[in-house]
Amino acid sequence: MRGIIFTEYLDFVETKFGYATVDQILTIDGLTDEGAYTSVGKYPFEEIVALLVETSSKTSVALPNLMSSFGEHVMGVFYKGYPDFFHSSQDAFTFLSSIEDVIHPQVLKLYPDAELPSFDIKRVSEDHLEMTYHSVRRMGDFAHGLIVGCLEHYQEKAKITQENLSEDGTKIRFKIKR
Repeated sequence: MRGIIFTEYLDFVETKFGYATVDQILTIDGLTDEGAYTSVGKYPFEEIVALLVETSSKTSVALPNLMSSFGEHVMGVFYKGYPDFFHSSQDAFTFLSSIEDVIHPQVLKLYPDAELPSFDIKRVSEDHLEMTYHSVRRMGDFAHGLIVGCLEHYQEKAKITQENLSEDGTKIRFKIKR
């Protein structure tokens, strides 16, 4: 997994829970270089999971809520780092609909070894979008947070429902209705 996710996660934890919490979670065994992550590095996916679980344990914030909040945070980071992706879309539904055809191909140009989730996207109506998430990493709650962050960026309100389509969390349908 890209190092930027790790560095942003530690920034997120520090902002939300304080540096003492960051210090506590970095004491778990098995972290690469004892948690000295760089944004350009690449680290095992299992380490971000371990950090999320440890943060949940230390803060008593449920893991799904923590992952979703982190997803919201990351959407803001994406906007700051890649504003052109956002400027070409006039609203959240247009942006979200472009993930597979525009956003992910551009990400793969920058990071050819990135392991991205995939989305089946269906525009049901002007005010109803369905996104079916597929990933062996089971980060649907993070994807939910990214969707929330996208809606916030475009200053739109919508109801998001999340339906597990597989028991193991590898396939989730998000229904987004304005």
